[in-house]
Amino acid sequence: MTTDALVLDAAAQDLLFREARTANTFSDEPVTEEQIQAIYELVKYGPTAFNAQPMRVVLVRSDEARGRLVEHMMDGNKAKTLSAPLVAILAVDNEFHEELPTQLPHFPQAKDLFFTERPVRESTATLNGALQAGYFIVGVRAAGLAAGPMTGFNAAGINKEFFADGEHSVLAVVNIGKPGEDAWFPRSPRLAYDEVVTTV
Repeated sequence: MTTDALVLDAAAQDLLFREARTANTFSDEPVTEEQIQAIYELVKYGPTAFNAQPMRVVLVRSDEARGRLVEHMMDGNKAKTLSAPLVAILAVDNEFHEELPTQLPHFPQAKDLFFTERPVRESTATLNGALQAGYFIVGVRAAGLAAGPMTGFNAAGINKEFFADGEHSVLAVVNIGKPGEDAWFPRSPRLAYDEVVTTV
């Protein structure tokens, strides 16, 4: 398949997708605050419903916080979470509607949907937070770093430990850094175009 149909050059396509992998080991090279800020400043423009931004990020840097997090990770995720230079907890703010810009044309509809119905807010936060999490992972790759996103954890435990206010819910935990030795598992196969796409 030719890459000529894409505006993004082949090297960038490889960096973000084809050669990018989920890292399971990391080098000890630190991930700086400047890198994470640059990642966020790029990915905050990714589209969501109503342009909502429900994703919240907790950067786990201290040994104390790392220990508290690892207690709630599945056994297979504990060692890599301990060894990653930086770990990000991606969560959603279920009260995200309070941050919606009131001057936007679609604000009245958003207000009707979100200001009175908590279940609607939660489902909307989860869907759009997951979109933002995907953008965040691509942004990590754009910074020349490897991301190790995980959902193998005790969500109730992490929510209690880090989001005791009850207004936030964890989506994913992402290890971030330069890949270490033997960082990659064999790549799993991907479905072919004709297995996924239909035209009506």
